[in-house]
Amino acid sequence: MTGRRPGQGTNQEAVRRHNLGTLLRHVHGAGSISRSELTTAMGLNRSTIADLVGQLEALGVTEQGRPVGGARPKAGRPSPSVAVAADGPYVVAVDLGVDRAVVARVGLGGRLHERAEAPIPLEEAEAWQVGGIVAGLVRQVVAAAPDTAPLVGLGISVPGLVRRTDGLVRLAPNLDWHDVSFAGIVLAALGLEVPVRLGNDADLGALAEHRRGAGMGIDDLIFLSGNCGVGAGVIAHGHRLEGAGGYAGEVGHISFDPRGLDCHCGSKGCWETEVGGYAIARAIGLPQREVPQLATALAQWEERTPELSAIARSLGLGLSTIVNIFNPELIVLGGYFSALYSLCADDVHAGLGERSLTASFDAVTLSVPGLGQDSVLLGAAEIAFEALFADPEAALGAAVVDAHGQLAV
Repeated sequence: MTGRRPGQGTNQEAVRRHNLGTLLRHVHGAGSISRSELTTAMGLNRSTIADLVGQLEALGVTEQGRPVGGARPKAGRPSPSVAVAADGPYVVAVDLGVDRAVVARVGLGGRLHERAEAPIPLEEAEAWQVGGIVAGLVRQVVAAAPDTAPLVGLGISVPGLVRRTDGLVRLAPNLDWHDVSFAGIVLAALGLEVPVRLGNDADLGALAEHRRGAGMGIDDLIFLSGNCGVGAGVIAHGHRLEGAGGYAGEVGHISFDPRGLDCHCGSKGCWETEVGGYAIARAIGLPQREVPQLATALAQWEERTPELSAIARSLGLGLSTIVNIFNPELIVLGGYFSALYSLCADDVHAGLGERSLTASFDAVTLSVPGLGQDSVLLGAAEIAFEALFADPEAALGAAVVDAHGQLAV
């Protein structure tokens, strides 16, 4: 008499849940994908793929799309496609800046729905005050969500050091935050239990550009953020480089000129003091209190001045250090660096070429973001969806349905 080996059923169930999440991740990445492509990508047979698709459809996460004729199964008929459900689960993404917060409802497939933003007055930048502003914006964007659409997570981007293990904001210098549990503050203001994940703005910009923007299909890239300070998100061999605590990528504090200006980090002559927001603002005569609006101001600037050319060259010189260390295929210049690059691309390239190793220089390309100003926002959405991909059934079982009804009280 034969029996099931101990743990066999449990293992099979774990594999099924893993495959369910993996398939959903493929659909999320493509928006719509044929079953035959899923069969190839996941290395599973057609009947298993059909069963998994049926389970996701029953959960209201995906729906059948138009047949795809490009990839044909053995029978020669067009392969049915799997698409994200129009009224399926969604997340709320938060892009927290120094002077404003942008919040959006984002569906599977990176579909950006309602969005709202509000300024963060300098005199109201205490974490609990900002948490109240963010909570108000969250209420706005979920108000138009379908009653049956479940809210599965909240993703928040922060311009600072975010501890990987628990999302604690160790330091957000331009907000003057130290060891702040911002997720708890926002949830308390909402009065709602929902999974929350936090990340550094540059890291999330890199993630989004890798999955949906200029870096699609490129496994070694760097997203350089310009948001008052300077930071970098690194994708190495297709994976986010976070470091032991989650603080990797603080390239703004590379030593650039030991005899240079004092930096807010406590050091002197950091790269950020030469190419950051305050340096660029001085070059164009923008008052320092308006540095948070620098990206907009610089995008409207038409003159390539000697001062801007010098900063652009210093940008390239600093990038050469990054190129020599990480050997990326692509560097995406976000925030105010996009506008600076548009004005002074030749100066940036000159500085980059001056100190880069030839082999690494030949391999790298510079680009502006493919997602425009939404790179960080969509990156926040990506991390908010992770719980759903890890276990769709468990995440949906814990999801908040009719969230706007609960937040209205």
